Amino acid sequence: MHLLIVSCTPRAKEKSNTDKILDELKKGYEYNGNTTETLYLYKRNKWESIREKFYENDNILFALPVYVECIPGIMAEFLETLKPKQNCNTKIGFLLQSGFAEASQLRCCESYLETLPSLLGCEYNGTLLKGGMFAVSFIGSKMGKQMVEPFYNMGKYYAQNNYFNKEAVNDFAKPEYFSKKEIFLNNVVSPLNKLLLKVFAKKLGCKVSLNDKPYQNYVKR
Repeated sequence: MHLLIVSCTPRAKEKSNTDKILDELKKGYEYNGNTTETLYLYKRNKWESIREKFYENDNILFALPVYVECIPGIMAEFLETLKPKQNCNTKIGFLLQSGFAEASQLRCCESYLETLPSLLGCEYNGTLLKGGMFAVSFIGSKMGKQMVEPFYNMGKYYAQNNYFNKEAVNDFAKPEYFSKKEIFLNNVVSPLNKLLLKVFAKKLGCKVSLNDKPYQNYVKR
């Protein structure tokens, strides 16, 4: 069985948490001889060939990060260039990852993705979602690999079942909400988290304070 994967992150592969997760998912999917092909939306000069692949394949997975509630702008722009398939048996699944740790933060986007395949003349094949993935690219290759390793088994699961079952996905996505104890502990280590965020921001090229409010003067009071 062959799976066409479309990476919908705006980041280049080497800087993308989504693609690090995909690398592990693909290993699991290919475990029993299945094959995959990955295409990248950030390569805008390849959009025509990506559209052709979309129409040629009947087993497709869109992988994307959630930055603010729903799909990245580059994915929305690409989807607007697609026309619905006619009389096809194409199934579309999704891999949804985010830095937000609680799965509840991804549910708005999940609800949208559930409606998307029918708009493209296709069938919905489920959405695998997982939060708390922000640090994958920053904590070193060994610890980063440990964070993405669970996606290997989910890749095997998808190959075996050809569908992301809602119950299995919800179990994988936990926690849905932080418990009171977890909230308390997060508040205790909050100063450390802020320090780590400053380090991450500096690595990403941020040159101003994280408390900076550049648009404050434009806010109507």
